[in-house]
Amino acid sequence: MRIPIWQVDAFVTGGVFTGNPAAVCPLDAWLPDATLLAIAAENALSETAFLVPEGEGWHLRWFTPEVEVELCGHATLASAHVVFEHLARGRDAVAFRTQAGTLTVTRDGAGRIALSLPRRPPAPAGPPPALVRALGGRAPDATLLGRDYVAVLPTEDEVRALRPDLSAVAELPGHGIVVTAPASTPGVDFVSRYFAPQVGIPEDPVTGSAHCTLVPYWADRLGRRTLEALQVSRRGGRLACEDQPDAGKVRVAGRAAEYLSGSIEV
Repeated sequence: MRIPIWQVDAFVTGGVFTGNPAAVCPLDAWLPDATLLAIAAENALSETAFLVPEGEGWHLRWFTPEVEVELCGHATLASAHVVFEHLARGRDAVAFRTQAGTLTVTRDGAGRIALSLPRRPPAPAGPPPALVRALGGRAPDATLLGRDYVAVLPTEDEVRALRPDLSAVAELPGHGIVVTAPASTPGVDFVSRYFAPQVGIPEDPVTGSAHCTLVPYWADRLGRRTLEALQVSRRGGRLACEDQPDAGKVRVAGRAAEYLSGSIEV
């Protein structure tokens, strides 16, 4: 059978070759999970999104090359781009049913795609030995725990320069480690990087789901609800963020750039 496929760079800082690439594969009906995982492994991207029509919306699932995940921000943005530009042209909003609940995605007035994601504020935690080893033997300024461990460092330069011990990261529970710091880049409030070798992603270029935890932390620390974030991986990604504690949500917006379209045969 032939399956359409688009590869879309999400949360780009410019055009293609920045942001986080995701594959998006619309299906008429669900294939066996083993087939979905094999397709994701063959694509060899941090995430492949599969979506099946469901009423006025879609049922959306995400796979790394090794596992299905419960929430993925950048592949949701990429999926919304495919819906808006190809599957339902003219739409400005879409609802995706996912393991993390119904995610509403809209176009905003600045040419970006905005995701409404669950708010997951972190709790203070002691740094486990594996985290300290992952950071080269130093304890972070603060250690937080959400879905993943969050290590707060003093400066953007230290986040950029970090070369973590990935074997130590792989010992941590959850999906990985988020490293963050206040930004020195003009017009940006905080920076981050994300490492998840446990699920086949040594470093994720841009991680929308990590901002479910980062946005509440930095909003409280900086005393503002609207923030600009930069993920300082090699590819880089930019996210416009808003903390919405009363709604239990964070809003994360970014731009998409379409890299390829075609079909796969399985």
